[in-house]
Amino acid sequence: MTIRNLSRSWVLAACVAFGAAPPAPAQQDDPRWVSTWASAQQERRVFGRGGRGQADGDGSLENQTVRMMVRSSIGGRQARVWLSNAHGAAPLRVGAARIALHDADSRIVADTDRELSFGGMTSVTIPPGAPMVSDPVDLEVPALADVAVSLYLPDNTGSPTVHAMGLRTAYVSGPGDHTAAPEIDGGATMTSWYWLSALDVLAPARAGVIAALGDSITDGATSTPGANGSWPSVLAERLPADRGIINLGISGNRLLADGAGVSALARFDRDVLSRPGVEWVMIMEGINDIGSTARGPAPDVSAGTLIGALRQMTARARARGIQVIGCTLTPYEGAGYFSESGEVMRQAVNEYIRTSGDFDAVVDFDAVVRDPDNPSRIRPDYHNGDNLHPNDAGYRAMAEAIDLAIFR
Repeated sequence: MTIRNLSRSWVLAACVAFGAAPPAPAQQDDPRWVSTWASAQQERRVFGRGGRGQADGDGSLENQTVRMMVRSSIGGRQARVWLSNAHGAAPLRVGAARIALHDADSRIVADTDRELSFGGMTSVTIPPGAPMVSDPVDLEVPALADVAVSLYLPDNTGSPTVHAMGLRTAYVSGPGDHTAAPEIDGGATMTSWYWLSALDVLAPARAGVIAALGDSITDGATSTPGANGSWPSVLAERLPADRGIINLGISGNRLLADGAGVSALARFDRDVLSRPGVEWVMIMEGINDIGSTARGPAPDVSAGTLIGALRQMTARARARGIQVIGCTLTPYEGAGYFSESGEVMRQAVNEYIRTSGDFDAVVDFDAVVRDPDNPSRIRPDYHNGDNLHPNDAGYRAMAEAIDLAIFR
């Protein structure tokens, strides 16, 4: 008898002894909460000012509403929102919050507008460093749907916790609570997500989520804003209805060192392991660590230390029952931080990913985008000129090369 069955036997025996009804067994078709969208959180100082019309240099808001758009990957019949004050220096007061399906520009679909509460309260204060999850609301969220989340910030927020590269237009109002307004006129626009870290939906029991952990190449740098052109966004279009994907890339991120966001090793538990429904993690990190060696000696960065970091994350994921997919690092000759020694390191890391057997599956992004005539470079038609980041065509090629059988 397994430990699980033995424990249930003791519970049943106790119920019989005291005349209580035994607990009903969990049903295999019970719905489950899964993240349909998420972003990795950063301090605002790493990227400076964003958008137009924001006069406050630290990005703080006061007596203003911000309306942000996200795209679901998997559908569900209820929704809840995660907010984060991970990098806040002071408590953050949210005076009101609402969710609705997005229409166009700053407009929402009026009959889908729902008020959000947190532990029954429509106004909530989030301590520094803490997350906060809303109470569920009845809202049918289709797969691949645009969803608007509006937050009213009555007090000066200080420098916000953000995800810098939102690639979607968000709207900041003039003074007042505009969370229930059909649209937000005037004010400012930006392309970052403020305090918004995840959207969950109540999905069928068989639903599962892929976490894409990476740097700017996962974040979608140089893809067309508003076009859902990152490789995780394109992959979302290919997935069956019971599979979702969340993009946890941070532009400039590294495996081993903080910089543009804390290191992948440091943020792995918060950004990947804590998200409900994650059953696979795709890891594509290390090119920024390698690039850092072009600027001078970096004794802590080597093929060995990068491989060691990948093994650490693999072990931590497996401890949670999550399958790990290794993704090879794409070519970067011609980029500003290219070096011959760095290329040797990249090849060594890729060889480990392809041949070690440490991963449950491998996605060879390097083979997809490299120039057949010069394998240390990206194909000319797959980048916009920086020799590092794919363009829309390159990202689409990466997503379409992934074997969906991995996620069965």
